[in-house]
Amino acid sequence: QVHVAESGGGLVQPGGSLRLSCGWGGLPLDNYAIGWFRQAPGKGREGNSCVSKSEGVTYSGDSMKGRFTMSRDAGKNMVYLQMNSLKPEGTAVYYCALKWDIKDVICPGVVESYSTWGRGTKVTVSS
Repeated sequence: QVHVAESGGGLVQPGGSLRLSCGWGGLPLDNYAIGWFRQAPGKGREGNSCVSKSEGVTYSGDSMKGRFTMSRDAGKNMVYLQMNSLKPEGTAVYYCALKWDIKDVICPGVVESYSTWGRGTKVTVSS
């Protein structure tokens, strides 16, 4: 069965940095995409970045290139989200999610297109 799990959240001061990690397994198809999302209190879930076999890393929503950077481990089922210069509005639960299809998968796509989600890792940016 497909599974995904993220980790690395915690409490950080404004301007600080965190690196989130996400691993997965059990994908039934080779065509997939994996994305990072966040959900702040009282707000909907929004995408930050995504990578697929057919595309490089794509940033979306309010993601900021150079401040949030997604990367992939070529030899493992692992992706990362390096978050630098964190702001209080970055406080949220961050999720890693997967989607797959027979055809090539497009990044980032709508939130509901992602089939399997991790449990989330909480990031709190506060003094």
